Amino acid sequence: MTQILIQGLLLSGLYALIAMGFMLIFSIGRTLNLAYGAYLMVGGYVYFWLSQQLGLPKIVGIGGAVLVGVLMGLLKHRLIVKTLKGDHVAVEISTLILAVVLQAGVVLVFGDSSKILLPIVPGVVTVAGAQVTYNILVATIISWVVILALYAFVRGTHTGRAMQAVSMDPKGAAISGIDPDRINLITWGISGALGALGGVFFASYTQLYPSMWVAPLIISVAVVIVGGIGSILGTLIVAHIVGFLEVIIVSVWAPELRGVFTMLLIIGVLVMRPQGLFGREETH
Repeated sequence: MTQILIQGLLLSGLYALIAMGFMLIFSIGRTLNLAYGAYLMVGGYVYFWLSQQLGLPKIVGIGGAVLVGVLMGLLKHRLIVKTLKGDHVAVEISTLILAVVLQAGVVLVFGDSSKILLPIVPGVVTVAGAQVTYNILVATIISWVVILALYAFVRGTHTGRAMQAVSMDPKGAAISGIDPDRINLITWGISGALGALGGVFFASYTQLYPSMWVAPLIISVAVVIVGGIGSILGTLIVAHIVGFLEVIIVSVWAPELRGVFTMLLIIGVLVMRPQGLFGREETH
């Protein structure tokens, strides 16, 4: 039981980081960025290329992955989202197409076989009687540092408050002097960074392979929909629910059922409370 509790807490912190980037785009841009999982996949491969194939320091690999994530987010907004402004269906379809294209590109460059990432920090430590790898422990600590920094940025800076305003009422924010396009561009860049960083940690926890983007995308969709649009608190709480569910299912039942309860959770919340457990009611 202690092992499940500790593993659930650690995995949930990583899931919270992954879902946070998806939540930003969903709440501010009102767009389902279906390429978000591909940001994680590309981030993982960039880290693999820099740190294991080129032999550069791991911090350089992480920094390179984050930089590529930012660039992907910015380019996606400039070249596609802004061009298709107002047509959310076209934007969402384009993000899915982009994910497939990125997967094909990775297969072309790295092949379709899975890769094993060396632990960012090797070794095992005992926490409250449970065996935990330093890799997931460090990944979780960094995830929480980034989440808290993001929360402080959103709550305590002018740009962060502008992001909140655009999330609540884009037209009202524009009238008050805020540039929604600039805020959306910043948001897509931050989302790309969070996705790529989460991808490095996720791939080091599991494996690196071209279709790995599907699993974190499902996790992100589940956490954001169940938690509620624009709710950081909801995202954090539901990330822990999903994390614990996965650990329990893998430990007690079969790993093949990993995503089943998550999908059932989405369906149940959509039926009973479409705005999510902690989301605000949509006004028209």
